[in-house]
Amino acid sequence: MADIYKYVDENGRVTYSNVPSKGAKKLDLEPLTSVPAPKPRPRSEAPAAASSTPADFPRVDADTQKKRDTTRRGILEDELRSEEKMLEEARRAYDEGSRTLKVGEDSKNSPKYQERMARLKDAVTTHENNIQAVRRELNNLK
Repeated sequence: MADIYKYVDENGRVTYSNVPSKGAKKLDLEPLTSVPAPKPRPRSEAPAAASSTPADFPRVDADTQKKRDTTRRGILEDELRSEEKMLEEARRAYDEGSRTLKVGEDSKNSPKYQERMARLKDAVTTHENNIQAVRRELNNLK
């Protein structure tokens, strides 16, 4: 086992190290106990109960679940339409922004212009990512 040293500097910051240094004190620590990890079982030997749902787990009937899935699909489809509309608006704002300078922006190399365009591009990217995520969720539905 390696030795451990504790050093406290003039500001009270404490540093622990396994390398001795001037002013550091060697700590007298009790040895650590360790327990070896159990050997993993092959999949063929894994108990079936570990992956199944407990018998007393609340269940819903197929009709109720179908209604829930239909409701969820509707919510996701509404969200998709909303994100597609916001993406269209963000792209329009980005296109318009790339063609126009605002007060205080003397050129397209201006830091203010670059910052504004970066924000507009981030908005486009965010809506594109949101659309991808919603589509993945819709594809995961039964």
